[in-house]
Amino acid sequence: MEKIDLTGAPATMLATLYGKAVDAQSPDSVLHDTMALDATRKIDFDFTKVGIKPGDAATVAIRSLHFDTWTREFLRDHREAIVLHLGCGMDTRVYRVDPGPSVRWFDVDYPDVVELRRKLFPERDGYELIASSVTPPDWLEYVPGDLPVLVVAEGLTMYLRQEEGRELLRRIVEHFPSGQFVFDAFSKRGIKMQKANKPVQIAKATLYWGIDGADELVSIHPRLRCTDAVSAFDLQGYERLRAAYRALVWVARKLPVMRRMAVMYRLELST
Repeated sequence: MEKIDLTGAPATMLATLYGKAVDAQSPDSVLHDTMALDATRKIDFDFTKVGIKPGDAATVAIRSLHFDTWTREFLRDHREAIVLHLGCGMDTRVYRVDPGPSVRWFDVDYPDVVELRRKLFPERDGYELIASSVTPPDWLEYVPGDLPVLVVAEGLTMYLRQEEGRELLRRIVEHFPSGQFVFDAFSKRGIKMQKANKPVQIAKATLYWGIDGADELVSIHPRLRCTDAVSAFDLQGYERLRAAYRALVWVARKLPVMRRMAVMYRLELST
């Protein structure tokens, strides 16, 4: 059993890992992430205390499945590419998507998270780990910049300060010839309501960057344009959840201010 001692933003990965593990045990699993289930059984931690109720675990899987779909679509159109998975935590996307031999995939996260990944997940060709916070500029020097890039940042932007996030996107844009960014973001109202987010509070993390629409993102660099902005409440699969959560989703779909609180963006990086 691997012992862990995480607090703040890195600790929130335990909630998402648990959600995927619970989903994997369901007879109508969304993500079928058995590697997440195996990982929870090898970590010395009480996952029932991460702030996610078993009946709501599918929300994590539904979101991740959407990002898996966007990732597969990009790699279908770009046989040779770089994937940057920022703030990867214990996500097993590289194994779920199983990219082809012409794809170089980099998972980036804090050193203690990378160390845990090395212990629990197998190596594979074309896959590398970078042990670093995403905000320093030097880690990007290790990534080739001669191919189209897909940048995946699930559950990351809200933990960055606004200028950190904008500068991160600028650096990546200027490093690559073309590509896409796919990530989720909270609105400014969503950031203000972080005290109601149990996994965040239990991890003693803080949310900072709220994004109120695609205009704030495309203003970061003239080579960026938004192709998709999907409310998290509009994803398919919520019928699997307990009645109280289904009711919340129904209300959120009716109220624009709630519908915009959590949005999944896809940005195109033009040449």
